[in-house]
Amino acid sequence: MAATAEEAAEMDCISRVSLAHPTVLSLGGSSEPRGEPGETASEGQEVVTAAPKKPTNSSDGGVETAEEAVEPAEPDINELCTDMFDKMAVFLQGELTGTCEDYHLLENMNKLTSLKYMEMKDISINISRNLQDLNHKYASLQPYLDQINQIEEQVSSLEQAAYKLDTYSKKLEAKFKKLEKR
Repeated sequence: MAATAEEAAEMDCISRVSLAHPTVLSLGGSSEPRGEPGETASEGQEVVTAAPKKPTNSSDGGVETAEEAVEPAEPDINELCTDMFDKMAVFLQGELTGTCEDYHLLENMNKLTSLKYMEMKDISINISRNLQDLNHKYASLQPYLDQINQIEEQVSSLEQAAYKLDTYSKKLEAKFKKLEKR
């Protein structure tokens, strides 16, 4: 169903008034006192008030009219700010305490790691020193090892000569026995 002209004018007036704040608004944003619709402010601005609450009639044909929004009473802003700052201080104190504990843990871990690395450094220094000692000992033993290698080569050549001598002596013995039988 279509709205009547009076209802349309009323809805148009309601749409110009902010529903978030039910008090009278000045269109020009001036801080002058507010009055009735149609009155002119001191700076030539028109002042608009909220539409009055109109009960709905069942004879309107199902068209609903807007009702004035009522804002709940504002609690004390100072209390809320104080409460917010207290809670924020507790939160930040907890965050800083956690971070501080993390840094202490990290510091202790760094100290332990540093001690482990110092131990590993000492161990590696000892290993290096022992390796140098072994290298010096090996260098001092090298002439003896060379003599051992020469002796081993001579022993192997003597062994070969002994095998040749043994085979020759066996051949010679076989020839001698052969001659003796004749």
